[in-house]
Amino acid sequence: MSSPIGAGSPISARGPISAGSPILEARGLVKSYDEGRVEALRGVDVRIDAGEYVAISGPSGSGKSTLLHLLGGLDTASEGQVFYKGSELGKAVDLDSYRSRQVGFIFQAFYLLPTLRAVENVQVAMLAVHEKANHRAERAVALLEEMGLEARMNHFPNQLSAGERQRVAIARALANGPAILLADEPTGNLDSVNSAHIMEILRGIREQRGMTMIVVTHENEIAHAAPRHIRIRDGKIES
Repeated sequence: MSSPIGAGSPISARGPISAGSPILEARGLVKSYDEGRVEALRGVDVRIDAGEYVAISGPSGSGKSTLLHLLGGLDTASEGQVFYKGSELGKAVDLDSYRSRQVGFIFQAFYLLPTLRAVENVQVAMLAVHEKANHRAERAVALLEEMGLEARMNHFPNQLSAGERQRVAIARALANGPAILLADEPTGNLDSVNSAHIMEILRGIREQRGMTMIVVTHENEIAHAAPRHIRIRDGKIES
């Protein structure tokens, strides 16, 4: 069995992984709430290959966000396992290190700290990996410039539009050079113009960096634009 990924380990758990090889696997995932009376997931198996762009869709309450959170190590399953590059999360792979180093998260609600400027919000993600202050600042500036926000990086979240806030959140998700980008309804708070712009940015990031990207969405247009589309209903993947 491979060694646990510790806080001081490199970004890759077991070295480079080629496209077409599994980077994430879920086996028999069950997630229950309310002492087992509510099952958000009921025996889900899924494999995500390195470099894939996958959309997950389904009705409200179908379990799509729950699945994303389990794949990202934000929550743990009631039953079943999640594997990153063949090593089990929470056992062979330390969850804190996995969340901070291997995965970048983007959420519908942005979750920017209101008392910090855009450039400072991006740097927050790098605190978990003990990056030096000057390197944090340089990388945050470079990422915000990549997002087209060079004139807005010293603004607070309440001084930014919804689309700009989501671009700051994307920059923050990329701060530690993750292998996987997980986006939970990334366009849910945006109008159609900003929604299209954000998805264009995400597709460009995946293509340029060769990242694995999983997007949870209720928007059919976004789901059907992905090369692979997984549908969930009542906690199960539809065949």
